[in-house]
Amino acid sequence: MTLRSAVPHPLKVAGRTMSVQVGSATAELRQLPSFILVGAQRTGTTSLYRALMSHPLIHQANFHKGVNYFDINYHRDFAWYRGHFPTAASLSLRTRGHAGSPVTFEASGYYMFHPCAAERMARHLPEVKILAMLRDPIERAFSAHKHELARGFETEPFERALDLEEERLAGQEDRMVADPTYQSHSHRHHAYTRRGHYAEQVTRLLEHFPAAQVHLVESESFFEQPERTYGQVLDFLGLPAAMPDSFDRWNARPSSPMTDSTRARLREHFEPHDEALAPLLGRTPAWRT
Repeated sequence: MTLRSAVPHPLKVAGRTMSVQVGSATAELRQLPSFILVGAQRTGTTSLYRALMSHPLIHQANFHKGVNYFDINYHRDFAWYRGHFPTAASLSLRTRGHAGSPVTFEASGYYMFHPCAAERMARHLPEVKILAMLRDPIERAFSAHKHELARGFETEPFERALDLEEERLAGQEDRMVADPTYQSHSHRHHAYTRRGHYAEQVTRLLEHFPAAQVHLVESESFFEQPERTYGQVLDFLGLPAAMPDSFDRWNARPSSPMTDSTRARLREHFEPHDEALAPLLGRTPAWRT
C-alpha cells in the first residue's frame, strides 16, 4: 500500500478542495497543459497515462488524472481549471537537472466523445496538443459495458444494452449543445457503439485543431510495440526519449467471452465507421488487419 492510498477518503477530498481553492486564487502563476489525453474510454488511456507520468519532464494536474473541465465542469470559470495545475516555479524546481522544459497535462476520457469539448479546448487552449487512443471498437464496447456494470451505472446485460442504446441516446447530443449546463447520464455511460464511431470524433477534433496538433494512438500498437509507439508519442510532444521501466496494463476487467453472434453483429455495425477512419489514420486500423 502506498502512502497516498492509505490516506482516508474524506481527508483526500478536503485536500483536493483546498488545493483547487488555492489554485484558483493563484491561477496566473500556474502552467497550463501542453497536451491533453482526450480518450477514448476503455482504450488503454490509463496505461498510457502511467507511462507518461514516468517521464521526468511531464507533470499531471494536481490530485487529478483528469479535470473534466471541458465536458462536465464547464460551468466553472477558467481560473478554476487553471488552478488544478502546478505553478511554473514549482515545476522548475522539480525538473532541475533535467534537459528540457517541464510540461503539464491531464487525461479526461470523455473529452473525445463530448460534442462540445473540442470547441471548448480550442477556444481556451488553441496551441494545446491532443492525444487520442483508439481500440478495436468491438472490444471497447464490451469493456465499457463491464466497466459501467461494475460501477453501478448499468443494470442490463450487454446485448440488451446494445438494443437500448439508440433509445437511451436519442436527442441527448442536441440537448447538450443547446444547453451547456445539461449533463446526460446515458450519453456518458451508455454509448457502447456510439463511442466507437471514431471517424466522427476525430473529424470533430480536426475541425478545431490543425492536424499537426492531433496524434492518434492505436491501443493494439501500444500494447504490442510499446517502446516504438510510446517513442512516437514523445516525438509528437517534442520531448526527449525517456522510457518507463515497464509498460504495464491497467484497469483490465476479466469476464466471460462475447458470443459469436454479438461479435458478428458489432463487426457489421462498425465496418463503415472503420472504413471512414482509415483515411484519417493513413492506414487500415490495426484491429482490421
